[in-house]
Amino acid sequence: MNADYLSVVPTQVSISGDALSFADIVAVARGHAPISISDEALQKIKAARMVIDRLAVDDSKKVYGITTGFGHLSKMRISSDQQVELQYNLIRSHAAGVGEPLTEEVTRAMMVLLAASLSRGHSGVHAEIVVLLAAMLNAGIYPVIPSRGSVGASGDLAPLSHLALTLIGEGEAIYQGEKLSGGQALQRAGLESISLHTKEGLALINGTHLMEAIAVLAIVDAQKAVRSAEVACAMSLEGLLGSHVPLDPRIHQRRGQVGQIVSATRLKRLVRNSEIHASHQNCARVQDPYTLRCAPRSSGPYAMPLSIVPLYLSANCMLSRIILLFFLLRAMSSAAVTFTASHWPWPWTCWPLRWPS
Repeated sequence: MNADYLSVVPTQVSISGDALSFADIVAVARGHAPISISDEALQKIKAARMVIDRLAVDDSKKVYGITTGFGHLSKMRISSDQQVELQYNLIRSHAAGVGEPLTEEVTRAMMVLLAASLSRGHSGVHAEIVVLLAAMLNAGIYPVIPSRGSVGASGDLAPLSHLALTLIGEGEAIYQGEKLSGGQALQRAGLESISLHTKEGLALINGTHLMEAIAVLAIVDAQKAVRSAEVACAMSLEGLLGSHVPLDPRIHQRRGQVGQIVSATRLKRLVRNSEIHASHQNCARVQDPYTLRCAPRSSGPYAMPLSIVPLYLSANCMLSRIILLFFLLRAMSSAAVTFTASHWPWPWTCWPLRWPS
């Protein structure tokens, strides 16, 4: 995933099962760029679903969330005639969020991240789910998702359940500025709700796509703020006839602080064509004020986490997040924990400590 917000924002986005760039996510979330699902992604999705269908018909096998219940109830066996009902009940029971609804841009980012994750072909859903997510985004339908409830706990269970309700024609959604039932919103846009099949409820809600959506948009905004601050600093340096010597890369390389080096390099690039570069040649002033001389040192702590956090996030955004993954080369399933968000907080902790200053 390319984390540079300065990448050219695409006018359309293709979901192929590969990583999305931050620019792709922002283009869909904020720019309403149309999206499509590639034939390659559809083939991956269909192949994974064939594995599920084979497992679902064999009641003798214990496969989590397919022939068993969830969590503590995984000890219970689910017969083939109850497997679909189990998926509907899972979504309806977990759609219990509270608070103000998420903003449109966060919801759209969440939807495109979910579509991209499912398109990798490890989740075992039908292709119709990913196609409907893309169609909803293109039509301007977005679910009403309460902002509070089970974010990061065993996945974003409550928010993703509210999203999933719209896919099955339930819950609430916004279409053309009007709040409607999920079924009405789809109908007005000429779309049809999906019918869930075995395991699809689990695949839809066992992820951290809301956390990822919020993180991507926050990083992009923070990058813009830092770049804007650097432009303001460069303008101040010019307006106050400041020296460019404190921007010498050799100074900052000796210090060895990555963020400081990055900030000094960008500031030097901004003033490289300065017409007042030589203003200090015949000046009696020995040095500039701290605010100018220490600019790279002061802004470096912002630049450093903003170079680390996006890389960390990029490694996580495209993972298949469900408990049960399907590996097609061996036609096998694997039960593991890929949905928990316990690893998320650490890269963010250093950022707020510095940001208020």
